[in-house]
Amino acid sequence: MVVAKYNDFVTDRLQAGALAALAAAGVAPSDITLVRVPGAFEIPLAALHAAESGRFDAVVCLGCLIRGETAHFEYISSAVSHGLTDAAATTGVPIAFGVLTTNSIEEALARAVDGSGNKGHEAAVAAIEMAEVVAQLTRQAAPRT
Repeated sequence: MVVAKYNDFVTDRLQAGALAALAAAGVAPSDITLVRVPGAFEIPLAALHAAESGRFDAVVCLGCLIRGETAHFEYISSAVSHGLTDAAATTGVPIAFGVLTTNSIEEALARAVDGSGNKGHEAAVAAIEMAEVVAQLTRQAAPRT
């Protein structure tokens, strides 16, 4: 799990939601590696290295971008989404996008609530599902008779 420290009043809640989803799916805490990065822009590089390591079935990425008065929001959100897409395509490892891109703090907090409506929770569920899909698609096919 790669989590941005910037806007931690939101990302900590996303992380809690993701951890709850993983626990509900039976993932042992010892099987979860948590990597904290400075901000959302740094998430793709950490996710790429995690995926390239071969140690993980999936990577859950969590961050929070809140629109401000400048174009900075657009540049960062675009770079993060493209970076994560590229990392998943390059490595073949599922990388779940749990990076909020919201217009306000209120919108961000509404997406980091307790329960299954938490976007961190949703990202973890998607990561588990995609890890299963990739495992199924890459299994050695039994010979046909």
